[in-house]
Amino acid sequence: MYHYLEEEIDQLRTKVIKMGSLVEEQLDFAIRSLFERNLELAKIVIERDEKVDKFDVKIDKLCQRIFALTQPVAVDLRIILSALKINNDLERIGDIAVNIAERAEPLKDNLNILSEVGLDVMAEKVKIVMRKTIDSFVNNDHDLAFSVIKSDDIIDDMDRNIFNKLVEMMESDSSVIKPCAHCISLLRHLERLADHATNVAEEVVFLVDSKIIKHKNILDNPDINPEDII
Repeated sequence: MYHYLEEEIDQLRTKVIKMGSLVEEQLDFAIRSLFERNLELAKIVIERDEKVDKFDVKIDKLCQRIFALTQPVAVDLRIILSALKINNDLERIGDIAVNIAERAEPLKDNLNILSEVGLDVMAEKVKIVMRKTIDSFVNNDHDLAFSVIKSDDIIDDMDRNIFNKLVEMMESDSSVIKPCAHCISLLRHLERLADHATNVAEEVVFLVDSKIIKHKNILDNPDINPEDII
C-alpha cells in the first residue's frame, strides 16, 4: 500500500510543479504582451487558460483519489493538503495572467504612463517573486519561502505609491482618466499576484516545517532580507 501511496505522491508533486511552470510562463507572456505591445502573445495567454483549468481539475481529482484509496499521515498528508491549496492559488494566478493580457490592447498606446508611475518595475518584481515561489516548492526551500512572504510588504508599498501617483495624474489631467483606470486595474492584478505567491510560500513552510504561519508576524527575523530576491 505504501509503495502505491509513494507513487501517487510523486505524481502529485510532478503535476503541481508542471502547473506552477505553466502559470509562471502564462504570467511572463502576459507581462511581455503588455509592455511589448504584443497582442498575439496576449491572445496565446487567453487561449491557454483552458490548459491551466484542466491542470487544476486533474490535481484536485488526484488528491481525491489518494484520500479515497489510502490513509495518508504525517508528511504525506501535509503534501496532499498543501497541494490542494497551492493548486487553488496557481489557478487564480493563471486567471490573473489572463486579466493582465486583456489590458495589453487598451494600454498599448499608453506605455509611457506605466513607466512613469513604476508599473513596469512592479511587474518585474512580481515575476521574480513568482519564480522564487515555485522554486521554494520544487526545492522544499524554507528560507526562500520566508523571503517570498516578507517581500509581500515591499509589493504592498509599491501598490500604494503607484495608486497615489495615478490618482494625482487623473486629478491634474482629465484626458488620462481612461488609461489610468486601466492602470489601476493592472495594479490590483499585480498586487493580487503577490498575495497568491505569498499563500503558496506559506504552504511551503507548512509542508517543510509542519507549522501554520498564516496571519502571524514573521517580519522580525533579521536573517531574512526580502530585498535579496526582488
